Amino acid sequence: MPPIIQAENLRKVYHVGKVEVPALQGVSFSVEPGEFVTIVGPSGSGKSTLFYLLGGLTQATSGRVIIDGADFAKLSDAERTEMRKRKIGFVFQKFNLLPTLTARDNIAIAHEIAGKDGKLDEAHLLKVASLLGIADRLDHRPSELSGGQQQRVALARALVNQPAIILADEPTGNLDTKSSEQVLSMLRQSNKEFGQTVLMITHNPAAAKFGDRIIHMRDGQIVPEHEDPQWVAAQKVCD
Repeated sequence: MPPIIQAENLRKVYHVGKVEVPALQGVSFSVEPGEFVTIVGPSGSGKSTLFYLLGGLTQATSGRVIIDGADFAKLSDAERTEMRKRKIGFVFQKFNLLPTLTARDNIAIAHEIAGKDGKLDEAHLLKVASLLGIADRLDHRPSELSGGQQQRVALARALVNQPAIILADEPTGNLDTKSSEQVLSMLRQSNKEFGQTVLMITHNPAAAKFGDRIIHMRDGQIVPEHEDPQWVAAQKVCD
């Protein structure tokens, strides 16, 4: 079975006035269907830039992103948008919930945005909500939910259409330790329950361990584990 995510020699250069600032410098890796892969590295390592490239939210300076066999560079803007709707669920550090809608409606809106035919299956929505421990909070608005509950609603929104891929960018960055562990455990459980491929960006070594495999980044490149000083320091603390 071919990889569901492929990054081939990705380079991204930002221009600040006349100065070129390299964010990615030849990043290549692949992710198999059903894998849970975490990408870890310090701030400024290029993780978020990589996230936006893999999600088709921006384009590489050079190199290729191939999602489920489709080369993003060869797709039109409309085709990339359609690919995101059909194939990818996004989870961000900021919950991005609509304050006037209930949790139920914040989840269901993903169905409408994706342009799915027919009404969202209520039984499936309830299954996802139950899995994430928010079934009893569906009629509450974001202001009536804790930070951890809001992130679970955001996760449910990403899962409800059963996309093949979940891309999560620092999904626990705004949460306390207990809520972080709960969300990570639920993301892992969702990966197993629904068979979705998960790629999670994080700067937190503890969060990174929830994945099947860890990719280390530093200065816009993939590096061996021993060249990630944050990771090495964290292991010494654990030992």
